[in-house]
Amino acid sequence: MNVKKLLKFALPVVMAFAAAAPSYAAKPSDKLLTPKNHTLILIDHQPQMAFATRSIDIGELRNNVAGLAKAAKAFQVPTILTTVAGKSFSGPIFPELQAVFPDQTPIDRSTMNTWEDQRVVDQVKKFGRKKLVMAALWTEVCLTEPALSAIDEGYDVYIVTDASGGVTKEAHDISIQRMVQAGAHPITWLQYMLELQRDWARSETYAPVMNIAKEHAGGYGLGIIYAGEMFKAKEGK
Repeated sequence: MNVKKLLKFALPVVMAFAAAAPSYAAKPSDKLLTPKNHTLILIDHQPQMAFATRSIDIGELRNNVAGLAKAAKAFQVPTILTTVAGKSFSGPIFPELQAVFPDQTPIDRSTMNTWEDQRVVDQVKKFGRKKLVMAALWTEVCLTEPALSAIDEGYDVYIVTDASGGVTKEAHDISIQRMVQAGAHPITWLQYMLELQRDWARSETYAPVMNIAKEHAGGYGLGIIYAGEMFKAKEGK
């Protein structure tokens, strides 16, 4: 068979395989959080709960919770604030957290399991998003119980480990393991914010993200300040 005849035979075959080959577009994972696919629930960040927290420094915890809340607000993520026995025992929500949502009154519960308060569940259903991000005090009670309950109802649950805390490091760590075994996804507050930003070309949230990082992201935030002051540098193009 000469070359001309070979090409005449082979070309249609090659074209057919090319047409049938899958097209690979640059597409992010559905497992990633976006501003429009989840609700944030912040549970029991109150003085009485913080007093017994030992798995994380309280100053660090407060910083992380504030950074998490500010990130959610910057990306307009629906956020539910809830407390337990706010007036009778545990006290008001952290002031820096309330300051992020000054017009929102936390849902105050008697049940330790947030998911057993119908008002909270109704609010989650009203927002209509199947991914939930949760942070709470304490990890072993007020985070574990609603996380497991929501997973059982078909929700995809993400737990912010450094915006939560337990009465001991072991209590926190073992509870995280228990939730992960049930299908929860552990994340940190800075990871959360950067996952929502994802692309530095998203100019509408670039400045808020940089400001939150400068205030709450430790060495990374300090690096942003340094690079901006010394070299007028910025992330992205």
